[in-house]
Amino acid sequence: MDGDIFSHAPRTGTWSDKYTHRLLGLDFLVGAVVVTLALVLGPAREDVGSGYIMASLAMPFVWVAMLALSRAYERRYLGVSDEEYRAVARATVTLLGVLAVAGMFVKVQWSRMYVITLIVGLFALGVLARRLMRHWLHALRRNGRLMQRTVVVGRADAVAELIRNIKSSPDQGMEPVAVCTSAMDARDSEWNSTTDIENVPVMGSPLEAISAVDLVDAEVVVVTSHPELAGKQLRRLAWALEERGVELVVSTGLLDVAGPRLSIRQSTDMSLLHIERPAATRRSVILKSLMDRTLAFFLILMLSPLFIGIALAIKVTDPGPVIFRQKRVGVRGEMFTIYKFRTMCVDAEKKLESLLHMSDGNAVQFKMKRDPRITGIGHFLRKYSLDELPQLFNVLFGTMSLVGPRPQSQAEVEQYEPDAMRRLHVRPGMTGLWQISGRSNLDWEQSIRLDLRYVDNWSPIVDLQILFRTFRAVVAGSGAY
Repeated sequence: MDGDIFSHAPRTGTWSDKYTHRLLGLDFLVGAVVVTLALVLGPAREDVGSGYIMASLAMPFVWVAMLALSRAYERRYLGVSDEEYRAVARATVTLLGVLAVAGMFVKVQWSRMYVITLIVGLFALGVLARRLMRHWLHALRRNGRLMQRTVVVGRADAVAELIRNIKSSPDQGMEPVAVCTSAMDARDSEWNSTTDIENVPVMGSPLEAISAVDLVDAEVVVVTSHPELAGKQLRRLAWALEERGVELVVSTGLLDVAGPRLSIRQSTDMSLLHIERPAATRRSVILKSLMDRTLAFFLILMLSPLFIGIALAIKVTDPGPVIFRQKRVGVRGEMFTIYKFRTMCVDAEKKLESLLHMSDGNAVQFKMKRDPRITGIGHFLRKYSLDELPQLFNVLFGTMSLVGPRPQSQAEVEQYEPDAMRRLHVRPGMTGLWQISGRSNLDWEQSIRLDLRYVDNWSPIVDLQILFRTFRAVVAGSGAY
Protein backbone atom coordinates (compact mmCIF):
# COMPACT_ATOMS: atom_id res chain seq x y z
CA MET A 1 0.00 0.00 0.00
CA ASP A 2 3.00 2.25 -0.40
CA GLY A 3 3.15 4.94 -3.06
CA ASP A 4 1.73 8.33 -3.85
CA ILE A 5 -1.95 7.92 -3.17
CA PHE A 6 -2.60 11.60 -3.81
CA SER A 7 -1.71 11.30 -7.49
CA HIS A 8 -4.96 9.54 -8.32
CA ALA A 9 -8.04 11.62 -9.08
CA PRO A 10 -11.45 10.19 -8.20
CA ARG A 11 -12.87 8.27 -11.14
CA THR A 12 -15.78 9.66 -13.14
CA GLY A 13 -18.21 8.29 -15.72
CA THR A 14 -18.99 5.12 -13.77
CA TRP A 15 -22.20 3.08 -13.98
CA SER A 16 -23.61 5.05 -11.04
CA ASP A 17 -23.37 8.28 -13.05
CA LYS A 18 -25.44 6.76 -15.85
CA TYR A 19 -27.93 5.37 -13.36
CA THR A 20 -28.23 8.63 -11.41
CA HIS A 21 -28.63 10.81 -14.51
CA ARG A 22 -31.47 8.62 -15.79
CA LEU A 23 -33.07 8.53 -12.37
CA LEU A 24 -32.88 12.31 -12.01
CA GLY A 25 -34.60 12.71 -15.36
CA LEU A 26 -37.36 10.29 -14.34
CA ASP A 27 -37.86 12.01 -10.98
CA PHE A 28 -38.12 15.42 -12.66
CA LEU A 29 -40.66 14.00 -15.11
CA VAL A 30 -42.62 12.42 -12.24
CA GLY A 31 -42.71 15.77 -10.44
CA ALA A 32 -44.00 17.55 -13.56
CA VAL A 33 -46.67 14.93 -14.35
CA VAL A 34 -47.97 14.64 -10.79
CA VAL A 35 -48.18 18.37 -10.16
CA THR A 36 -50.05 18.83 -13.46
CA LEU A 37 -52.51 16.13 -12.41
CA ALA A 38 -52.84 17.75 -8.97
CA LEU A 39 -53.73 21.08 -10.58
CA VAL A 40 -56.39 19.41 -12.73
CA LEU A 41 -57.96 17.42 -9.89
CA GLY A 42 -57.34 19.88 -7.05
CA PRO A 43 -58.37 23.51 -6.77
CA ALA A 44 -61.24 25.09 -8.66
CA ARG A 45 -60.10 27.19 -11.60
CA GLU A 46 -61.03 30.46 -9.88
CA ASP A 47 -58.91 29.49 -6.84
CA VAL A 48 -55.71 29.00 -8.84
CA GLY A 49 -53.65 32.05 -7.92
CA SER A 50 -49.99 32.99 -7.91
CA GLY A 51 -49.30 30.71 -4.93
CA TYR A 52 -50.49 27.62 -6.79
CA ILE A 53 -48.67 28.64 -9.96
CA MET A 54 -45.35 29.27 -8.19
CA ALA A 55 -45.60 26.01 -6.21
CA SER A 56 -46.48 24.00 -9.30
CA LEU A 57 -43.67 25.43 -11.41
CA ALA A 58 -41.18 24.76 -8.63
CA MET A 59 -42.52 21.30 -7.73
CA PRO A 60 -40.30 19.17 -10.07
CA PHE A 61 -37.20 20.94 -8.71
CA VAL A 62 -38.44 20.73 -5.11
CA TRP A 63 -39.22 17.02 -5.49
CA VAL A 64 -35.72 16.24 -6.77
CA ALA A 65 -34.26 18.33 -3.93
CA MET A 66 -36.32 16.47 -1.33
CA LEU A 67 -35.12 13.15 -2.75
CA ALA A 68 -31.51 14.32 -2.65
CA LEU A 69 -31.85 15.46 0.96
CA SER A 70 -33.37 12.06 1.79
CA ARG A 71 -30.27 10.30 0.31
CA ALA A 72 -32.18 8.80 -2.60
CA TYR A 73 -29.18 9.23 -4.92
CA GLU A 74 -26.42 7.79 -2.73
CA ARG A 75 -24.32 5.43 -4.80
CA ARG A 76 -24.11 2.70 -2.17
CA TYR A 77 -27.92 2.25 -2.27
CA LEU A 78 -28.49 2.43 -6.03
CA GLY A 79 -29.87 -0.74 -7.53
CA VAL A 80 -29.19 -2.98 -4.53
CA SER A 81 -30.79 -1.62 -1.36
CA ASP A 82 -34.36 -1.08 -0.16
CA GLU A 83 -33.06 2.20 1.25
CA GLU A 84 -33.84 3.67 -2.17
CA TYR A 85 -37.55 3.09 -1.55
CA ARG A 86 -37.42 4.28 2.06
CA ALA A 87 -35.80 7.49 0.81
CA VAL A 88 -38.85 8.14 -1.38
CA ALA A 89 -41.10 7.78 1.66
CA ARG A 90 -38.92 10.20 3.66
CA ALA A 91 -38.95 12.70 0.78
CA THR A 92 -42.73 12.51 0.56
CA VAL A 93 -43.19 13.22 4.27
CA THR A 94 -40.67 16.08 4.11
CA LEU A 95 -42.49 17.57 1.13
CA LEU A 96 -45.76 17.47 3.07
CA GLY A 97 -44.11 19.57 5.80
CA VAL A 98 -42.69 21.99 3.23
CA LEU A 99 -46.15 22.49 1.72
CA ALA A 100 -47.60 23.21 5.15
CA VAL A 101 -44.93 25.80 5.95
CA ALA A 102 -45.05 27.36 2.47
CA GLY A 103 -48.81 27.69 2.68
CA MET A 104 -48.43 29.77 5.85
CA PHE A 105 -45.92 32.15 4.27
CA VAL A 106 -47.69 32.72 0.94
CA LYS A 107 -51.10 32.58 2.61
CA VAL A 108 -52.48 29.82 0.43
CA GLN A 109 -55.06 27.31 1.64
CA TRP A 110 -54.04 24.25 -0.33
CA SER A 111 -56.86 22.16 -1.76
CA ARG A 112 -57.07 18.77 -0.03
CA MET A 113 -57.27 16.98 -3.37
CA TYR A 114 -54.21 18.91 -4.59
CA VAL A 115 -52.14 17.80 -1.60
CA ILE A 116 -53.43 14.21 -1.65
CA THR A 117 -52.74 13.87 -5.37
CA LEU A 118 -49.24 15.26 -4.90
CA ILE A 119 -48.30 13.06 -1.96
CA VAL A 120 -49.81 9.81 -3.26
CA GLY A 121 -48.70 10.41 -6.84
CA LEU A 122 -45.13 11.37 -6.01
CA PHE A 123 -44.69 8.43 -3.65
CA ALA A 124 -46.22 5.85 -6.00
CA LEU A 125 -44.47 7.06 -9.16
CA GLY A 126 -41.23 7.69 -7.27
CA VAL A 127 -41.14 4.06 -6.17
CA LEU A 128 -42.20 2.90 -9.66
CA ALA A 129 -39.38 4.92 -11.25
CA ARG A 130 -36.86 3.12 -9.04
CA ARG A 131 -38.39 -0.27 -9.80
CA LEU A 132 -38.08 0.42 -13.53
CA MET A 133 -34.52 1.66 -13.17
CA ARG A 134 -33.57 -1.35 -11.07
CA HIS A 135 -35.13 -3.70 -13.64
CA TRP A 136 -33.12 -1.97 -16.38
CA LEU A 137 -29.89 -2.17 -14.37
CA HIS A 138 -30.31 -5.80 -13.37
CA ALA A 139 -31.14 -6.85 -16.94
CA LEU A 140 -27.89 -5.26 -18.15
CA ARG A 141 -25.88 -6.79 -15.32
CA ARG A 142 -27.17 -10.28 -16.08
CA ASN A 143 -25.64 -9.75 -19.52
CA GLY A 144 -22.33 -8.67 -18.01
CA ARG A 145 -22.76 -4.92 -18.53
CA LEU A 146 -22.43 -2.03 -16.05
CA MET A 147 -20.43 -4.25 -13.72
CA GLN A 148 -17.87 -2.94 -11.22
CA ARG A 149 -14.37 -4.38 -11.52
CA THR A 150 -13.70 -5.85 -8.10
CA VAL A 151 -10.59 -6.88 -6.18
CA VAL A 152 -11.26 -9.46 -3.45
CA VAL A 153 -8.89 -9.43 -0.48
CA GLY A 154 -8.63 -11.92 2.38
CA ARG A 155 -7.92 -15.46 3.48
CA ALA A 156 -7.91 -17.90 0.56
CA ASP A 157 -10.78 -20.14 1.66
CA ALA A 158 -12.93 -17.14 2.62
CA VAL A 159 -12.09 -15.43 -0.69
CA ALA A 160 -13.11 -18.53 -2.65
CA GLU A 161 -16.51 -18.68 -0.98
CA LEU A 162 -17.04 -14.94 -1.38
CA ILE A 163 -16.22 -15.05 -5.10
CA ARG A 164 -18.73 -17.87 -5.59
CA ASN A 165 -21.39 -15.82 -3.84
CA ILE A 166 -20.56 -12.71 -5.89
CA LYS A 167 -20.74 -14.63 -9.17
CA SER A 168 -24.08 -16.15 -8.21
CA SER A 169 -25.54 -12.66 -7.56
CA PRO A 170 -24.89 -10.59 -10.71
CA ASP A 171 -27.53 -8.06 -9.61
CA GLN A 172 -24.99 -6.79 -7.06
CA GLY A 173 -22.92 -5.59 -9.99
CA MET A 174 -19.51 -6.89 -8.88
CA GLU A 175 -17.12 -8.60 -11.30
CA PRO A 176 -14.12 -10.17 -9.52
CA VAL A 177 -11.00 -9.45 -11.59
CA ALA A 178 -8.21 -9.93 -9.03
CA VAL A 179 -7.49 -11.60 -5.70
CA CYS A 180 -5.01 -10.52 -3.04
CA THR A 181 -4.18 -13.31 -0.63
CA SER A 182 -1.09 -15.06 0.69
CA ALA A 183 0.33 -18.51 1.33
CA MET A 184 -0.18 -18.12 5.07
CA ASP A 185 -3.91 -18.44 4.36
CA ALA A 186 -3.60 -22.10 3.48
CA ARG A 187 -5.35 -24.58 5.70
CA ASP A 188 -4.39 -27.30 3.29
CA SER A 189 -1.93 -27.58 0.43
CA GLU A 190 -4.32 -26.69 -2.40
CA TRP A 191 -3.82 -22.94 -1.81
CA ASN A 192 -0.03 -22.95 -1.36
CA SER A 193 1.02 -22.48 -4.98
CA THR A 194 -2.22 -21.45 -6.63
CA THR A 195 -2.18 -18.72 -9.30
CA ASP A 196 -5.92 -18.21 -9.31
CA ILE A 197 -8.94 -18.76 -7.07
CA GLU A 198 -12.28 -19.59 -8.69
CA ASN A 199 -10.71 -18.60 -12.04
CA VAL A 200 -9.78 -15.14 -10.70
CA PRO A 201 -6.00 -14.42 -10.83
CA VAL A 202 -4.05 -13.94 -7.61
CA MET A 203 -2.12 -10.67 -7.84
CA GLY A 204 -0.25 -10.52 -4.56
CA SER A 205 -0.69 -10.42 -0.83
CA PRO A 206 -3.35 -8.39 1.03
CA LEU A 207 -0.77 -5.64 1.62
CA GLU A 208 -0.45 -5.26 -2.17
CA ALA A 209 -4.16 -4.58 -2.68
CA ILE A 210 -3.62 -0.97 -3.79
CA SER A 211 -1.13 -2.04 -6.46
CA ALA A 212 -3.69 -4.56 -7.72
CA VAL A 213 -6.40 -1.88 -7.77
CA ASP A 214 -4.22 0.39 -9.92
CA LEU A 215 -3.17 -2.46 -12.21
CA VAL A 216 -6.67 -3.73 -13.02
CA ASP A 217 -8.40 -0.31 -12.72
CA ALA A 218 -10.79 -1.65 -10.06
CA GLU A 219 -13.86 0.19 -8.83
CA VAL A 220 -14.53 -1.88 -5.69
CA VAL A 221 -12.40 -3.67 -3.12
CA VAL A 222 -14.11 -6.35 -1.04
CA VAL A 223 -12.27 -7.36 2.13
CA THR A 224 -13.02 -10.59 3.95
CA SER A 225 -11.31 -12.01 7.04
CA HIS A 226 -7.52 -11.69 7.15
CA PRO A 227 -5.17 -11.00 10.10
CA GLU A 228 -3.03 -8.62 8.01
CA LEU A 229 -6.02 -6.34 7.34
CA ALA A 230 -7.15 -5.26 10.77
CA GLY A 231 -7.01 -1.99 12.63
CA LYS A 232 -4.47 0.43 11.17
CA GLN A 233 -3.86 -1.53 7.97
CA LEU A 234 -7.56 -1.57 7.08
CA ARG A 235 -7.82 2.14 7.88
CA ARG A 236 -4.85 2.94 5.62
CA LEU A 237 -6.42 0.85 2.86
CA ALA A 238 -9.65 2.82 3.22
CA TRP A 239 -7.75 6.13 2.97
CA ALA A 240 -5.88 5.04 -0.15
CA LEU A 241 -9.08 3.84 -1.82
CA GLU A 242 -10.85 7.08 -0.91
CA GLU A 243 -8.26 9.09 -2.84
CA ARG A 244 -8.79 6.87 -5.88
CA GLY A 245 -12.58 7.04 -5.73
CA VAL A 246 -12.76 3.27 -5.17
CA GLU A 247 -15.44 1.75 -2.97
CA LEU A 248 -14.49 -0.37 0.04
CA VAL A 249 -16.84 -3.18 1.09
CA VAL A 250 -16.11 -5.33 4.14
CA SER A 251 -17.68 -8.78 4.35
CA THR A 252 -18.85 -9.56 7.89
CA GLY A 253 -18.95 -13.30 7.30
CA LEU A 254 -22.53 -13.36 8.63
CA LEU A 255 -24.72 -15.54 6.44
CA ASP A 256 -28.20 -14.30 5.49
CA VAL A 257 -28.53 -11.55 8.09
CA ALA A 258 -30.67 -8.81 6.56
CA GLY A 259 -29.78 -5.11 6.69
CA PRO A 260 -32.51 -4.00 9.16
CA ARG A 261 -30.96 -6.28 11.80
CA LEU A 262 -27.53 -4.68 11.42
CA SER A 263 -26.49 -1.39 12.98
CA ILE A 264 -23.25 0.28 14.04
CA ARG A 265 -22.63 0.84 17.74
CA GLN A 266 -20.03 3.57 17.95
CA SER A 267 -17.77 4.77 20.73
CA THR A 268 -14.71 7.01 20.86
CA ASP A 269 -12.26 4.17 20.29
CA MET A 270 -14.13 1.65 18.15
CA SER A 271 -17.15 0.80 16.03
CA LEU A 272 -19.05 -2.40 16.77
CA LEU A 273 -21.52 -4.19 14.51
CA HIS A 274 -24.73 -4.78 16.45
CA ILE A 275 -26.98 -7.64 15.29
CA GLU A 276 -30.59 -7.43 16.39
CA ARG A 277 -32.41 -10.58 17.36
CA PRO A 278 -34.88 -12.02 14.78
CA ALA A 279 -38.32 -10.40 14.88
CA ALA A 280 -39.96 -13.28 16.75
CA THR A 281 -41.21 -11.10 19.60
CA ARG A 282 -44.70 -11.76 20.93
CA ARG A 283 -46.01 -8.54 19.36
CA SER A 284 -44.58 -9.42 15.94
CA VAL A 285 -45.99 -12.95 16.07
CA ILE A 286 -49.46 -11.63 16.99
CA LEU A 287 -49.30 -9.04 14.19
CA LYS A 288 -48.27 -11.71 11.67
CA SER A 289 -51.06 -14.05 12.80
CA LEU A 290 -53.66 -11.26 12.61
CA MET A 291 -52.52 -10.24 9.13
CA ASP A 292 -52.50 -13.87 7.95
CA ARG A 293 -55.98 -14.71 9.18
CA THR A 294 -57.52 -11.48 7.96
CA LEU A 295 -56.10 -11.86 4.45
CA ALA A 296 -57.01 -15.57 4.38
CA PHE A 297 -60.62 -14.81 5.37
CA PHE A 298 -61.09 -12.23 2.62
CA LEU A 299 -59.30 -14.38 0.03
CA ILE A 300 -61.60 -17.32 0.81
CA LEU A 301 -64.65 -15.08 0.35
CA MET A 302 -63.32 -13.64 -2.92
CA LEU A 303 -62.22 -16.99 -4.34
CA SER A 304 -65.23 -19.07 -3.25
CA PRO A 305 -66.62 -19.32 -6.84
CA LEU A 306 -63.19 -20.58 -7.97
CA PHE A 307 -63.17 -23.15 -5.13
CA ILE A 308 -66.55 -24.49 -6.29
CA GLY A 309 -65.49 -24.59 -9.96
CA ILE A 310 -62.25 -26.50 -9.21
CA ALA A 311 -64.07 -28.95 -6.95
CA LEU A 312 -66.63 -29.71 -9.68
CA ALA A 313 -63.88 -30.11 -12.31
CA ILE A 314 -62.00 -32.63 -10.14
CA LYS A 315 -65.17 -34.59 -9.33
CA VAL A 316 -66.30 -34.78 -12.96
CA THR A 317 -62.92 -35.70 -14.51
CA ASP A 318 -61.63 -38.22 -11.95
CA PRO A 319 -63.44 -40.37 -9.36
CA GLY A 320 -62.37 -39.94 -5.76
CA PRO A 321 -62.22 -37.22 -3.10
CA VAL A 322 -61.83 -33.57 -4.04
CA ILE A 323 -59.56 -32.66 -1.12
CA PHE A 324 -56.20 -34.33 -0.45
CA ARG A 325 -55.22 -34.50 3.23
CA GLN A 326 -51.77 -35.25 4.60
CA LYS A 327 -49.97 -34.91 7.92
CA ARG A 328 -47.18 -32.31 7.99
CA VAL A 329 -44.85 -30.96 10.66
CA GLY A 330 -45.74 -27.46 11.87
CA VAL A 331 -44.34 -24.90 14.27
CA ARG A 332 -42.34 -26.38 17.19
CA GLY A 333 -42.71 -29.84 15.61
CA GLU A 334 -46.48 -30.09 16.13
CA MET A 335 -48.28 -32.23 13.55
CA PHE A 336 -51.19 -30.81 11.55
CA THR A 337 -53.32 -31.80 8.56
CA ILE A 338 -52.61 -29.91 5.35
CA TYR A 339 -55.36 -29.46 2.73
CA LYS A 340 -54.93 -29.42 -1.04
CA PHE A 341 -57.06 -30.00 -4.09
CA ARG A 342 -56.33 -33.56 -5.23
CA THR A 343 -54.15 -33.56 -8.34
CA MET A 344 -53.12 -37.24 -8.39
CA CYS A 345 -54.86 -40.55 -8.83
CA VAL A 346 -56.42 -42.06 -5.70
CA ASP A 347 -53.69 -44.71 -5.21
CA ALA A 348 -50.78 -42.29 -5.74
CA GLU A 349 -49.07 -43.15 -2.43
CA LYS A 350 -48.95 -46.84 -3.32
CA LYS A 351 -47.26 -46.11 -6.65
CA LEU A 352 -44.61 -43.82 -5.11
CA GLU A 353 -42.08 -46.54 -4.22
CA SER A 354 -41.82 -47.73 -7.81
CA LEU A 355 -41.00 -44.16 -8.96
CA LEU A 356 -38.41 -43.13 -6.36
CA HIS A 357 -35.46 -43.94 -8.64
CA MET A 358 -36.82 -41.48 -11.24
CA SER A 359 -36.93 -38.45 -8.92
CA ASP A 360 -36.03 -35.04 -10.40
CA GLY A 361 -36.13 -33.36 -6.97
CA ASN A 362 -33.40 -32.80 -4.42
CA ALA A 363 -31.81 -35.33 -2.10
CA VAL A 364 -34.74 -35.31 0.33
CA GLN A 365 -37.86 -34.31 -1.63
CA PHE A 366 -39.35 -36.49 -4.38
CA LYS A 367 -40.31 -34.63 -7.57
CA MET A 368 -40.95 -35.67 -11.16
CA LYS A 369 -41.50 -33.33 -14.08
CA ARG A 370 -43.65 -35.96 -15.80
CA ASP A 371 -45.20 -37.77 -12.86
CA PRO A 372 -47.61 -40.40 -14.30
CA ARG A 373 -49.75 -40.19 -11.15
CA ILE A 374 -50.92 -36.63 -11.89
CA THR A 375 -54.39 -36.37 -13.42
CA GLY A 376 -55.30 -34.25 -16.44
CA ILE A 377 -56.89 -31.49 -14.36
CA GLY A 378 -54.05 -31.89 -11.86
CA HIS A 379 -51.44 -30.65 -14.36
CA PHE A 380 -53.40 -27.44 -14.87
CA LEU A 381 -53.95 -26.91 -11.13
CA ARG A 382 -50.26 -27.41 -10.36
CA LYS A 383 -49.06 -25.13 -13.14
CA TYR A 384 -50.93 -22.20 -11.61
CA SER A 385 -50.60 -23.42 -7.97
CA LEU A 386 -54.40 -23.62 -7.69
CA ASP A 387 -54.12 -26.97 -5.91
CA GLU A 388 -52.74 -25.11 -2.85
CA LEU A 389 -55.73 -22.79 -2.40
CA PRO A 390 -57.39 -24.95 0.32
CA GLN A 391 -54.36 -24.17 2.50
CA LEU A 392 -56.07 -20.81 3.08
CA PHE A 393 -58.22 -22.74 5.57
CA ASN A 394 -55.01 -23.93 7.27
CA VAL A 395 -54.01 -20.27 7.56
CA LEU A 396 -57.45 -19.33 8.88
CA PHE A 397 -57.27 -22.10 11.51
CA GLY A 398 -53.77 -21.00 12.56
CA THR A 399 -51.80 -24.11 11.59
CA MET A 400 -50.06 -22.36 8.68
CA SER A 401 -49.07 -18.86 7.62
CA LEU A 402 -49.39 -17.16 4.25
CA VAL A 403 -45.59 -16.84 4.16
CA GLY A 404 -43.12 -19.18 5.80
CA PRO A 405 -40.88 -22.22 5.28
CA ARG A 406 -42.22 -24.99 3.09
CA PRO A 407 -44.38 -27.47 5.08
CA GLN A 408 -42.47 -30.76 5.38
CA SER A 409 -43.47 -34.35 6.07
CA GLN A 410 -42.26 -36.26 9.13
CA ALA A 411 -39.92 -38.34 6.94
CA GLU A 412 -38.25 -35.20 5.62
CA VAL A 413 -37.89 -33.65 9.08
CA GLU A 414 -36.21 -36.81 10.34
CA GLN A 415 -33.39 -36.14 7.86
CA TYR A 416 -32.76 -32.61 9.18
CA GLU A 417 -29.33 -31.62 10.40
CA PRO A 418 -29.30 -29.56 13.65
CA ASP A 419 -29.26 -26.21 11.79
CA ALA A 420 -32.34 -27.13 9.76
CA MET A 421 -34.42 -27.65 12.91
CA ARG A 422 -34.52 -23.84 13.25
CA ARG A 423 -37.04 -23.67 10.40
CA LEU A 424 -39.60 -25.12 12.84
CA HIS A 425 -39.47 -21.87 14.88
CA VAL A 426 -42.17 -20.33 12.66
CA ARG A 427 -45.35 -21.65 11.07
CA PRO A 428 -44.93 -23.20 7.62
CA GLY A 429 -46.27 -21.09 4.78
CA MET A 430 -48.28 -21.35 1.59
CA THR A 431 -45.46 -19.47 -0.09
CA GLY A 432 -41.99 -18.28 0.84
CA LEU A 433 -38.55 -17.50 -0.46
CA TRP A 434 -38.41 -21.04 -1.88
CA GLN A 435 -41.54 -20.30 -3.96
CA ILE A 436 -40.03 -17.27 -5.69
CA SER A 437 -36.45 -18.58 -5.95
CA GLY A 438 -36.67 -21.77 -7.96
CA ARG A 439 -38.95 -24.16 -6.06
CA SER A 440 -38.30 -27.67 -7.40
CA ASN A 441 -35.07 -26.60 -9.12
CA LEU A 442 -33.41 -25.95 -5.75
CA ASP A 443 -31.23 -28.56 -4.12
CA TRP A 444 -31.83 -29.47 -0.48
CA GLU A 445 -29.09 -27.21 0.89
CA GLN A 446 -30.40 -24.20 -1.04
CA SER A 447 -33.96 -24.87 0.15
CA ILE A 448 -32.90 -25.03 3.78
CA ARG A 449 -30.76 -21.91 3.46
CA LEU A 450 -33.69 -19.91 2.06
CA ASP A 451 -35.96 -21.14 4.85
CA LEU A 452 -33.41 -20.23 7.54
CA ARG A 453 -32.89 -16.83 5.94
CA TYR A 454 -36.62 -16.19 6.21
CA VAL A 455 -36.80 -17.40 9.82
CA ASP A 456 -34.02 -15.01 10.85
CA ASN A 457 -35.22 -11.96 8.90
CA TRP A 458 -38.99 -12.05 8.48
CA SER A 459 -41.14 -8.99 8.95
CA PRO A 460 -44.63 -7.88 7.78
CA ILE A 461 -43.02 -5.88 4.94
CA VAL A 462 -40.97 -8.89 3.83
CA ASP A 463 -44.15 -11.01 3.87
CA LEU A 464 -45.99 -8.52 1.64
CA GLN A 465 -43.06 -8.43 -0.80
CA ILE A 466 -43.01 -12.23 -1.03
CA LEU A 467 -46.80 -12.36 -1.53
CA PHE A 468 -46.55 -9.84 -4.37
CA ARG A 469 -43.75 -11.75 -6.08
CA THR A 470 -45.66 -15.02 -5.60
CA PHE A 471 -48.70 -13.53 -7.32
CA ARG A 472 -46.53 -12.62 -10.31
CA ALA A 473 -45.01 -16.12 -10.41
CA VAL A 474 -48.43 -17.77 -10.27
CA VAL A 475 -49.85 -15.55 -13.02
CA ALA A 476 -46.82 -16.47 -15.15
CA GLY A 477 -47.70 -20.14 -14.66
CA SER A 478 -44.42 -21.09 -12.98
CA GLY A 479 -46.06 -23.41 -10.46
CA ALA A 480 -44.63 -26.59 -9.08
CA TYR A 481 -44.60 -29.73 -11.12
